[in-house]
Amino acid sequence: MGARVPVRDVRRHPVAPVRRARCDHGVTDPEDWLLSPEERGNPATDLPAYTEGNLAVPLVHGAEYFDRLVECVEALDEDDHLFFTDWRGDPDEQLRPGGPTVAQLFTEAVRRGVTVRGLVWRSHVDWLSFSKRENRALDREVEDGGGLVVLDQRVRRGGSHHQKLVVCRHDQDATKDAAFIGGIDLCHSRRDDADHRGDPQSLPMAKAYGPTPPWHDVQLMVQGPAVAALDTVFRERWDDPKDPDEGNPVAHLVDRLRRSRMYADRLAPQLPAPPPMGPHLVQTLRTYPSLRRGYRFAPDGERSIARGYSKAIQRARRLIYLEDQYMWSADVARLFADALRDNPDLHLVVVVPRVPDQDGAIARTPQYVGRWQALEMCHRAGRDRVHVFDLENHEGTPVYVHAKVCVVDDVWASVGSDNFNRRSWTHDSELSSAVLDTTLDPREPRDPTGTGDGARTFARDLRLRLTREHTDRADDGSEDADLLDPDAFVTTLEACADELDAWHAGGRRGPRPRGRVRHHRPEKLSRVTRLWATPLYRLVDDPDGRPLRLRLSGDF
Repeated sequence: MGARVPVRDVRRHPVAPVRRARCDHGVTDPEDWLLSPEERGNPATDLPAYTEGNLAVPLVHGAEYFDRLVECVEALDEDDHLFFTDWRGDPDEQLRPGGPTVAQLFTEAVRRGVTVRGLVWRSHVDWLSFSKRENRALDREVEDGGGLVVLDQRVRRGGSHHQKLVVCRHDQDATKDAAFIGGIDLCHSRRDDADHRGDPQSLPMAKAYGPTPPWHDVQLMVQGPAVAALDTVFRERWDDPKDPDEGNPVAHLVDRLRRSRMYADRLAPQLPAPPPMGPHLVQTLRTYPSLRRGYRFAPDGERSIARGYSKAIQRARRLIYLEDQYMWSADVARLFADALRDNPDLHLVVVVPRVPDQDGAIARTPQYVGRWQALEMCHRAGRDRVHVFDLENHEGTPVYVHAKVCVVDDVWASVGSDNFNRRSWTHDSELSSAVLDTTLDPREPRDPTGTGDGARTFARDLRLRLTREHTDRADDGSEDADLLDPDAFVTTLEACADELDAWHAGGRRGPRPRGRVRHHRPEKLSRVTRLWATPLYRLVDDPDGRPLRLRLSGDF
């Protein structure tokens, strides 16, 4: 058992806050879009407001992410650091065809002298479709190889640690430092690619997704000073002195009997922040719930994800593009509805899964209630300016959309672990990166909102890359002409979905139309069904982790 260390290492190298820096082109103040330190609402954290000089690269799908992760971890050597957090970890998941597996990659790093430390959600019982057994297996295999993994249950009742983060630090060459953040766990079912035939090592899901469920997801790779900020995210949670089985004496006893790792050791001193590597401002956003005995680094919780999205969406004028696993909750939908009412030229495009990931009335129906409520609120505010789609592969199998991506007016973009619901914004632990590129995009329309902010290359490229896949367009951008302008973009998506829907309705006769986009049809629920499912949805699927005063005020 590792010794309990309640005191932070004072020799760390914190990232200096960046305040009100100007973008390269002087077009806008970053804090017009990004949270100020005060707006984060958590003075106890060591995180900077945001960092400049980063390079952010979206990695679309697990196959691309895992390949890049193997490359970065294999470059680590003696006295380097490898830190990770995860919701679910499968030690035998192959990161490339034929390996290495997650356990092999991490234990080989330990043998080279790399400091490997992990925080994995302890999880609930497996019969609830969670991952307690798998997370314990990852814990054992990495520890048997010489690393340390703590099973962490410092959450609210019914909550989870949902952060998915890997940090690679080099003690000799900080230009090689990298961090990965997003929606992709180190587990089965995630190693899919753009063909969407699924991961050969699959998890059981709803029958609609078949034996190897197609899986759409996004991870972000960052290099530069933001890596040190994400290192701090890990260290704050690792150093927190709360018992990982806080409030659950049965789990505490079971973990002791199983000799599970329950306390963290002292981390090596934090390495200096990497030098500037690119043109991107990156803001680290988080959710931590309000707990009876709060985290030392967030004694009242933290809701910077909710606050960051709120600030960006309130600036939206022409287009909000979302990809999300859930997209439910009236608290979140109200934000979009207000933006749609206030801006008559604004379109909301949402890409969601066709059906929930698990079959059964108890698993599915409360989710349908939440999505129906959210989409109805948006439709009432925006009517024909709300466009909701789901995806399928070329064989017609639905694709499970697990991505958590938001792009606002081709200026501000985020990739993270958080979904657009109250649970992710208040109740579980979550982690997201908002990116504001200092590079103005030269493609027309150069300033789609007419506000002078100008479209930014990172945000626009992210939206276009995702849309090219969904509409079967060329990867080189040669077919982007009708995707750039917001009005043309939604017209193109609507037409693509119309054609594919009509082909299916006509018995799939003739050549399959180009594209993978279908109009999403929310499940129709009777009044009786809504009556029993709504309380379950509010209490179990979408609970509220805010302090009472914020629940009463409706603020985050």
